[in-house]
Amino acid sequence: MFLTQEIIRKKRDGFALSDAEINFFVRGMTDDSIGEGQVAAFAMAVFFKDMSMDERVALTLAMRDSGQVLDWRSLDLPGPVLDKHSTGGVGDVVSLLLGPLIAACGGFVPMISGRGLGHTGGTLDKFDAIPGYCTAPGNDLLRRVVKQVGVAIIGQTAQLAPADKRLYAIRDVTATVESVALITASILSKKLAAGLDALVMDVKVGSGAFMPTLAKSRELASSIVAVGNGAGMRTAAILTDMNESLAPCAGNALEVRCAIDYLLGRGPHPRPARLHQVTLALCAEMLLQGGLAASEGEARGKLMAALDSGQAAERFARMVAALGGPFDLLEQPDRHLAAAPIVMAAPALQAGFVNRCDCRALGLAVIGLGGGRRRAGDGIDFAVGLSDLVSLGRQVCAGQPLALVHARTNAAALVAVAEIQAAHAIGAIAVPANPVIYGALPPDLKKAGAH
Repeated sequence: MFLTQEIIRKKRDGFALSDAEINFFVRGMTDDSIGEGQVAAFAMAVFFKDMSMDERVALTLAMRDSGQVLDWRSLDLPGPVLDKHSTGGVGDVVSLLLGPLIAACGGFVPMISGRGLGHTGGTLDKFDAIPGYCTAPGNDLLRRVVKQVGVAIIGQTAQLAPADKRLYAIRDVTATVESVALITASILSKKLAAGLDALVMDVKVGSGAFMPTLAKSRELASSIVAVGNGAGMRTAAILTDMNESLAPCAGNALEVRCAIDYLLGRGPHPRPARLHQVTLALCAEMLLQGGLAASEGEARGKLMAALDSGQAAERFARMVAALGGPFDLLEQPDRHLAAAPIVMAAPALQAGFVNRCDCRALGLAVIGLGGGRRRAGDGIDFAVGLSDLVSLGRQVCAGQPLALVHARTNAAALVAVAEIQAAHAIGAIAVPANPVIYGALPPDLKKAGAH
């Protein structure tokens, strides 16, 4: 028997907690025998005193075991169960591409995704833009779709890692969200509960990322890789740039259209360079972690074959239909995806090179248009957003569009135009471009595999 307050005191004073103490505390969070004030005190103690890697592993496993843990062994799947998770950004449409691509290459992807958080777009919100698509299927339907199609992109159920759901809600209102130890346990407890063989993390860097600096992004990536491997799941992390929108658009229906064009290879710019580079890097790492390719070159060859043959697009179409969406979404997207009544250009105020973008401000502009939530219960206008976003380093003339605003009203469009203009810095001389991929960290842990 442990005393809750003594566990809090021990962590407050900077001592390491035992596995038994952590398990006791997580059980108390799950069954509500530990009060909200004590959970908040624990979170604050961890925020200031941190946790060792062994403590982080114990916390992650305890939160995983607080609810249902999916087991895919009974399905006799002929390939590994894989997933990726992103720390969030603007125009990040990768999940819509990656799941079908991995399925077409022999993997199975039960991707449990989230809704928009802060300035970032949410994968589930994008799928909600597809009429009829069910983001909360029952367990039987989820298993059937994963087995038959190879990919199902859905939301977290109440049965998966319920301790994390409670802890996160308290962290959100007690200024303890940014703890790397608690972020690590939060992400990995849900991914471990999904029964994965391997996970690849996409840790964002830049003005549109949650982590404020490259150093903090590296710290988070290292923590997730070490704890994921320590918990028995092959885990890798790639640091990618979020100093500008990943896709040249942001907004739910607009991003679904972008994903369809990418998978089908159609349109004037079907596979935008930055989006393509990040997608292939993450997918290739997943194939390597899952044993579906022996080298990065082999992995990229398989991925391009899946794209060029139409197999990845076919998996996406089958997933949408199997989860209640329209059968002809890829053939007739305009019939099913909402379009805004007003499209207005945001002109550059001067000539020069686009040298900087406040990517977070672009995400907030989408929210201002109605494409995200100001409060938890808000509805979303799936039609609104930004398209044709100018890339960093581009030379523009005065009056040339920095983006097109898709809005419900003229007034909302004019506000977004001003926000887009303020978010871009234009100079007379071009500055060096940011890397799209900063690297995989740490390479020694990344290659360690499961223990």
